[in-house]
Amino acid sequence: MATRNMVEAINLALKEEMERDPDMLLLGEDVGREGGVFRVTEGLQQAFGAERAIDTPLAESGIVGVAFGMALLGLHPVAEIQFMGFLPPALDQIISHISRIRNRTRGVYSAPMVIRMPYGGGIHAPEHHSESLEAMLVHIPGIKVVVPSSPLDACGLLKSAIRDPDPVLFLEPKRIYRAIKEEVPDGTNPLPLGEARVVRSGDDLSLIAWGAMVREAQRAADILAEEGVDAEIIDPRTLSPLDTDAILSSVKRTGRCLVTHEAPRTCGLGAEISALMMEEALLNLKAPVARVTGFDTVMPLPKGEHHYLPDAARIVRAARQLLKF
Repeated sequence: MATRNMVEAINLALKEEMERDPDMLLLGEDVGREGGVFRVTEGLQQAFGAERAIDTPLAESGIVGVAFGMALLGLHPVAEIQFMGFLPPALDQIISHISRIRNRTRGVYSAPMVIRMPYGGGIHAPEHHSESLEAMLVHIPGIKVVVPSSPLDACGLLKSAIRDPDPVLFLEPKRIYRAIKEEVPDGTNPLPLGEARVVRSGDDLSLIAWGAMVREAQRAADILAEEGVDAEIIDPRTLSPLDTDAILSSVKRTGRCLVTHEAPRTCGLGAEISALMMEEALLNLKAPVARVTGFDTVMPLPKGEHHYLPDAARIVRAARQLLKF
């Protein structure tokens, strides 16, 4: 069985879906001849031709708008935004049109399309290359928001996203593009959207994390295990719709909840999960819900990045406070 990193797993999913569906195509800046800035689409233009792996101008609104038109006409486009920080010009298309089309036409039209984008920090990138805007995207009705945290999940979730009848935003944590390898076989089955994954079972504390933060949560859980603390890790995988049942089930059992994400703290998804715990699991909690997040500042330039991003040490300190409460 082949061992692949996340870049290779996503490339595999795109290749196999293009083979399965002749109406599927790729478009974005440098996705064709160059294979993408991170080489995620490498070799696909050579395999399927320039009409199915299309290099576009540097115009995010145009990329997404054209993809939307293609989807309405029956094609299945997968558009790439080169970095999440370049997404704002395309938000008009996403918010005003793509997310609303099924409701606007009372189900006559839908937009079966995927918008892929690398997101988050950790690679010492310049400005507008390290944003984590998932909370803003989750707030848009009519779209699904998916974040894989492993190569196998990336392959299976992307296949489901491509086959979904409605628009999906697929956020790829570039910090772990090549940091993790695992067995990802050819012909990997699609994974259902909207279902969380129990990354690690435990009874003392629930750690909720997604994307690159899952690896930090795993490191924290290893440290806590040496102290006799049995931490459970829940990866939602799909942020919209959120698998609230899985999160609630874990927290009601452990009695403690810690959410970590690299997006800014204020109005981040951790706040929504905290509110959910207050509404649905208050009497099960042994301590207030804790959040370990990025800060309410612009992501620092490379030399300051490590001060901003949550890491295992910060998660462990917060977990110890929960356990003392």
